[in-house]
Amino acid sequence: MPNRETTLAGHRALIVGVGGGLGRIIAHAFAVRGAEVILSARSLDTAESVRDELRALGYDGHPIAIDARDEQSVATGVRDAASPTGTAPDILVCCAGIAGPTARLVDTSHEEWSTAIDVNIGGTVRVIRAVLPSMIERRRGSIVVIGSMTGKRALANRTAYATSKMGLVGLVRSLAAEVGPDGVRVNLVSPGPVAGSRLQEVIQAQATARSTSYEQAEKVLLADSMLGGAVPAADVADTVAFLASDHAASITGEDINVSRGLVCY
Repeated sequence: MPNRETTLAGHRALIVGVGGGLGRIIAHAFAVRGAEVILSARSLDTAESVRDELRALGYDGHPIAIDARDEQSVATGVRDAASPTGTAPDILVCCAGIAGPTARLVDTSHEEWSTAIDVNIGGTVRVIRAVLPSMIERRRGSIVVIGSMTGKRALANRTAYATSKMGLVGLVRSLAAEVGPDGVRVNLVSPGPVAGSRLQEVIQAQATARSTSYEQAEKVLLADSMLGGAVPAADVADTVAFLASDHAASITGEDINVSRGLVCY
């Protein structure tokens, strides 16, 4: 029987958005599986701090700065991602994004709405467009985009964020059809509420918007979880690593929920 342990040895992976908790955990998961990891954050200092974390565990990473909101920054960062070996990444993980406003749509300004859409969709598109040419040329590549269950499950006061994340589903499905003949796979992972500081901020914002307690807002958010509780970040990272790996060679255009059953309701 073949060894089915997920490995990323021999792959170069550009992970955009390692400054957030989930991006950092994904970087760890890829390094452990043998990938050559390029660590991207808006701040080079942030990317270097994640590199230092990896080194402390016996791994390594190549830190670069990419601001997904700025096309020139993306172009420069993707060029840097090919250094020092001169080989462009054959794996791209897009997990940079913002939470956007927590407010009713009628109380959301056009600027707040536009910023959420531009960062979460526009930023993802900018990075993908910069990385795709080298993947198409080599007829090899795997792109994994981080979405959210909020794109598919109603959550009041989060319309901008939900719209941006649902937009990523359409992006991934159509892009997979476009580049499949070129040997490039494109998939999306939709996490449920991921345990950590960002989830705590979202819950607090929901509590404020609904004039209720933090505990009540948390209870409402997690009430329908089939397995109970929030999603461990490591579970999301393991799913991303599998989709990026050669073991998922026949998987493209898919949207995988890692939500402890929440999306089913």
